Amino acid sequence: MRLVRAMLSTPVGPMLALASDEALCALEFRADARLTRLDARLLRFHAQPAVEDGSNGVIDRTREWLDAYFAGRRADADALPLGALGTRFEQRVWKALRTIPPGETRSYGQVAAQVAATVNASRAVGLANGANPIAIIVPCHRVIGADGTLTGYGGGLDRKRWLLEHEQQYWPTDTSLSRVTAAHHHRQPRDARQPRFDFQ
Repeated sequence: MRLVRAMLSTPVGPMLALASDEALCALEFRADARLTRLDARLLRFHAQPAVEDGSNGVIDRTREWLDAYFAGRRADADALPLGALGTRFEQRVWKALRTIPPGETRSYGQVAAQVAATVNASRAVGLANGANPIAIIVPCHRVIGADGTLTGYGGGLDRKRWLLEHEQQYWPTDTSLSRVTAAHHHRQPRDARQPRFDFQ
């Protein structure tokens, strides 16, 4: 399998995109732990993936999608061909994440009820959520605690809060659990491309 790798600049820091000619396979924040997990996932599902730096049509479309998302113009997760590598359960969870509209959130229990027939599947959903290799586009940041608190996020809680507040600004809703957290982090109107935090 041949994959192309590129580093994309975003308001929440640089992100590594990995794509075949057909689909986006990964979009990860530049954190050693996340990239190590991505390498392990590639080796798990492909014995010897050929990865080269560069760009292709999928990465170009990903860059355009991110630009539109951060400008508040679009957040349609179905606008890109996605090819994340994962187990069947992980794939079910990631598909469910893509049904959460921007500006809304779900609890782990709500996602579990959507994808699993077993009781107390929240922990398994949490693990699959954390294993999601396509950040932002597959919106694992929209999954929060049942009481509205922010819980673990591979990109860090500052980024998770930033993304939720960004979506509340451009796609507001009265049904979002994230309103619980947003009420404690009111921000002034700003240019969407200017981050509140110095993300590295």
